[in-house]
Amino acid sequence: MTAKTVIILAGVLGALSVGLGAFGAHGLEATLTANGRIETYETAVKYQFYHTLALLLVGLIMLHTNTPYFSYASWAFVAGILVFSGSLYTLSLTNITWLGAITPIGGLAFIAGWIFLLIGANKAL
Repeated sequence: MTAKTVIILAGVLGALSVGLGAFGAHGLEATLTANGRIETYETAVKYQFYHTLALLLVGLIMLHTNTPYFSYASWAFVAGILVFSGSLYTLSLTNITWLGAITPIGGLAFIAGWIFLLIGANKAL
């Protein structure tokens, strides 16, 4: 991924984080309450937002240095958002409990992203 792509993706995912958070608090409150999943949904939004900020950071670093590890970190953060937050959003809305079993895969992607960021910083900065 290029720095430009990473920064644009961070902008899109950041806007979605805010939108999904607001929609969850207002438009989905009845469904989330009925499913007993308000906290689960909030966790999905928080982790999406945290890792969107990490993605933005990586994109900004990529403007000044070139190592494939920052690209790997970007891919890992995006995969983590899709799998971790995506599975929690779906679980919250559908109450299909087996989806919770794939959430840790997204968590591993987040961890991988942070490790790639660490390796990239060690090699390039």
